[in-house]
Amino acid sequence: MSTVAIAGAGLAGRLFAWALARQGHRVSVFDPAPDAAARGAAAFTAAGMLSPLAELESTDADLAALGWTSLRLWPAIAPEQLRREGSLLLAHRSDHGAAQRVLARIGRFETLDRAALQRLEPALAPGLLGWHLSGEGCIDAPAALTHLATASAEWCWGQRVESVEPGRLCLADGRTVEADWAIDARGLGAGRPLRGVRGEIVTLELPGAHGLQRPLRLLHPRQPVYLVPRGPERLLVGASEIESEDRSAMSLRSAVELMAAAHSVLPALAEARIALLDVNLRPALPDNRPLVHCEPGLLRLNGLYRHGWLLAPALVQQLLRQSQLGDLPEEAQ
Repeated sequence: MSTVAIAGAGLAGRLFAWALARQGHRVSVFDPAPDAAARGAAAFTAAGMLSPLAELESTDADLAALGWTSLRLWPAIAPEQLRREGSLLLAHRSDHGAAQRVLARIGRFETLDRAALQRLEPALAPGLLGWHLSGEGCIDAPAALTHLATASAEWCWGQRVESVEPGRLCLADGRTVEADWAIDARGLGAGRPLRGVRGEIVTLELPGAHGLQRPLRLLHPRQPVYLVPRGPERLLVGASEIESEDRSAMSLRSAVELMAAAHSVLPALAEARIALLDVNLRPALPDNRPLVHCEPGLLRLNGLYRHGWLLAPALVQQLLRQSQLGDLPEEAQ
């Protein structure tokens, strides 16, 4: 077995730690956060949508294929945090033309008439157009991150890594950590050419249940929005994607636009309470595609942009296989 030192305890770093510890490797993880629950990692501020079909609107087919691989991996990684009832695309009738352009890129969907849509999601506003994307799902991001942090690794919190080299991490305090393998999963901590892309999300609570059973996206030419249930009384609303590294609080305009769009889809949200307005920066490269690198003694995974939960398991599996350090178990076909 090998010794492995991981820089970064975001989603990718925790997945590596979980997988490698299961294979019997001696794993140490270094991260500047004070503890496992600190919400510094971008993965905390995410709806956890696992939607390879819906992402074809703005993503290449090869990344969507990686998403299907991840969907086969998640059941063995975090079964209690995963839901797979499919997802819905919705549109107001006035936006039918814009929706058709999106659907043309996706290609694989089931068109729902009014009765079928109401059977699937009775709480939706009447008169919406709907399309079902089977096989998709979502994952409870904070709960899954907490689960992954229970891996049998040495978790070194409050430790910033300045650089990562084959077989070596260089810490901010001047110390060097030697290992058979070093893994760089630092997100924005890895520096340029990575940039931060601001994402905003609203958490709503509705006592007595919101009624939503599966994630949905509203196809709108100006204000697309997604809604993702997190239990019967809580749901997430998001979709903002701003080219900015500003970490300040959410703006009034973003909050109002997101919640108004969500209310137009789910009328019961009129009585919802705002539990959290959250902001974080997604690490992205200039082409918005992930960095996946393997050489003797060194793995790098970064730049997952807005697709971290969709892509991370498949990319971690790819690097584990390339390095011959192990594998991730897949769902039986």
